[in-house]
Amino acid sequence: MSRKAKKQQQQQMIHKEDGNILQALGVTRTVVRPREEVDIQLREDRIGRYFKKYLNKFVFVEFSEEFMRNNKAGHLMKGVPVPLRRKEVKEFAGGRGIDFLVLAENMAWVMGCDPHFKYTKDYCAILSKLYNYKLYEGMMKEGRDAAENGEMDNACIHFRAALCMKYDYMHAMYSYARACRVMYEHSKNEEYIGRFKAEALDWFEILTETHPRFAMGYYYLGYSYLNMGLYGKAKLAWQDYLKFGRNGKDRREITKRLNQIAHPVAIEDGCLKIGAGRYEEGLEILEPYLKSQYKDWWPLHYYLGRGYVQADRISDAVTEFKKVLMTNGSHLETMKELLLIYEEQDDRANIKKYSEKIKLIEAAQEEDQAQLVEDTQKENKRLEDEEPEPIPEESRESFDTSELDEFEPESALAAAEEASDAPNAEVEDADESSEPIPEKTTEEADEVVQEGETAKGFRRPVRRKKQ
Repeated sequence: MSRKAKKQQQQQMIHKEDGNILQALGVTRTVVRPREEVDIQLREDRIGRYFKKYLNKFVFVEFSEEFMRNNKAGHLMKGVPVPLRRKEVKEFAGGRGIDFLVLAENMAWVMGCDPHFKYTKDYCAILSKLYNYKLYEGMMKEGRDAAENGEMDNACIHFRAALCMKYDYMHAMYSYARACRVMYEHSKNEEYIGRFKAEALDWFEILTETHPRFAMGYYYLGYSYLNMGLYGKAKLAWQDYLKFGRNGKDRREITKRLNQIAHPVAIEDGCLKIGAGRYEEGLEILEPYLKSQYKDWWPLHYYLGRGYVQADRISDAVTEFKKVLMTNGSHLETMKELLLIYEEQDDRANIKKYSEKIKLIEAAQEEDQAQLVEDTQKENKRLEDEEPEPIPEESRESFDTSELDEFEPESALAAAEEASDAPNAEVEDADESSEPIPEKTTEEADEVVQEGETAKGFRRPVRRKKQ
């Protein structure tokens, strides 16, 4: 083997060893999604419908041959219509000319409104040729300024445009996810909330997968999981935050949160085990909580009831299911569990009682759902057609990016050394006196307990207080 080949082999072995160490420390990408899931030009656009109304402000024209001959990006402009606002058409047609930065801003709006637009790739190529990375940094600044003024559609569109220019741009991922979060928190429309909440969660996840050392991604990802009742995932995200976060105030906040959710994490684990049929393990975890501050959580009793059914402790199961109905009187799944028990026992009185209750509640729910769908569709149409008012000043969040500017990707080995020196991210289990999670803040999706899934009825939404 030649000296050069030996050297290459040694380097490959060193890189492989370093990679294993770094992956164990959590500072390298352990999840690599397909490009079509992370590139905003390729992935499903679940919120674009709310921005397409702004496209009506533009008309499209093509550059003259003379202009293209004299422009260094002219070869990229042939056959590509460019957007002009209606007030700019007269200037363009009159030969006065338009500053290309104005055209660049118009292209940004079109790309941000619709990343799937036919000429998005052409716009990216033209703008990259003329302005390089400075342009998408400018888009970021425009977006941050708009967010600070409460103009969240404007902000979101510019962040999306920056992601069209560079799909893995950390600053844009972070700001876009945060903007989506702000937007759903200030809406009462169920469909709008659901779409923006899913988009925010997706991009916080993509952010942490793509830039695994950026602490604030884990900070917000933890809150996103918490507001969905996913305590185990929130715990993991916040433990990752503590590996990389340097801000003392934020570290204390997250350490406190981890202590607050220590018991909910355990309860969630017990519920999941029962949902998966491992009832002995689940009951062992859950039964001690009947004498704790969580004894009034109806999902605790629901899953205990299901565990007791699996363990053939029918009397105990009935007791737990009835406790559910004392606090959540219209919980259909509990009534159906009781109906199954009474059918096995041929208890005709209770069969009739719960059969009639189930029919009444299902009919009422269908009526409520039909009205909700009708109201949601009307409001959703308005949101798609009308420009929203800015968020009131007192409700705005700071989009200061000093924490991003301080984050500079370093060499892999330097990252490994930093992670290995970081304080242990594990948090001791909270005792019985742990402060429970506050019962207030965001008005979010329905509490649903589904078989084999997290007991989302545990969810107690928590909004970040620090801004």
